Amino acid sequence: MASTFYNSLPKPFFVLAPMDDVTDTVFRRIVSSLAPPDLSFTEFVNVDGLQSPGRRNLLPKLALDVSEGPVIAQVWGKNPENYRKTAKELVDMGFAGIDINMGCPIKTIVNNNCCSALINDRNRAVEIIQAVQNGAENKVPVSVKTRLGFNSVDLTWHELLLQQKLDALTIHGRTKKELSSVAAHWDEIGIIRQMRDTIAPNTKIIGNGDVLSKQQGMLLAEQYMLDGIMIGRGVFADPLIFSKQSQWLQWTREKRILLFKDHIRLFLNTWKRNERKLHTLNKFCKVYIAGFDGAKELRELFMECNTPLELDVLLENALMNKV
Repeated sequence: MASTFYNSLPKPFFVLAPMDDVTDTVFRRIVSSLAPPDLSFTEFVNVDGLQSPGRRNLLPKLALDVSEGPVIAQVWGKNPENYRKTAKELVDMGFAGIDINMGCPIKTIVNNNCCSALINDRNRAVEIIQAVQNGAENKVPVSVKTRLGFNSVDLTWHELLLQQKLDALTIHGRTKKELSSVAAHWDEIGIIRQMRDTIAPNTKIIGNGDVLSKQQGMLLAEQYMLDGIMIGRGVFADPLIFSKQSQWLQWTREKRILLFKDHIRLFLNTWKRNERKLHTLNKFCKVYIAGFDGAKELRELFMECNTPLELDVLLENALMNKV
């Protein structure tokens, strides 16, 4: 079953990237209602926290709705046994697959020997992959998302990952050291795809970095013969980015505000027990409130709101051109 999942997707397939406090069930449903990706990822969730008394606080990150289409749960952490236990649970929760975060460059996480720190702790990395594969029991695919290296490009890292019989490998085209300060190195992603052909021909290679339209992604997939393209920050500039020909630039001020109201309504209906703080919506403000006269001023007013009622009144006034 696990080995056939990715084969059932189009080629190339397009993926909504995991982004913390962004790709929750609410935003995934909004994106899917506009122009659905072929596959979506959750926010990244800590397995050690899930297997601790703090579990309850993390479960909202794993909320799932059938309308989203196939969703991969992305996990991170340190303890291989917690990875194994979590993998078994994720299968039962209905996720389409499990992805291991070996690429996040956030300093506090790296200093805790997690995510991109595993590039320099390869025995543990292999142990973690094997633990997830054991927990998944071949019921869902297991994949890894990583970077080109730690301080510099290091293809021995990707060679090792390809040897682990992963169902998919996502490459963000920068090193940990580069963060997002340089353009993604797609030529290096192409070299890793060539390695795949020799080492692990059944592993799907997904490229990630600086993709701002589906058309651009199609060209990159064709140029480097990739199986999939992952889009992250591009969705902030264009929520319709997964459509064949996005019409987002043609959307009116009113239409964008109404979409934001839909997002807020879904947010409030989903998190009725305040599982997500209202200020989480601030991250989405620039998605919808942009591209028209007065957008900056309206965003500033939005940031000052502290209750759902204040948000609703503000956006209603904006629709009536009172602000």
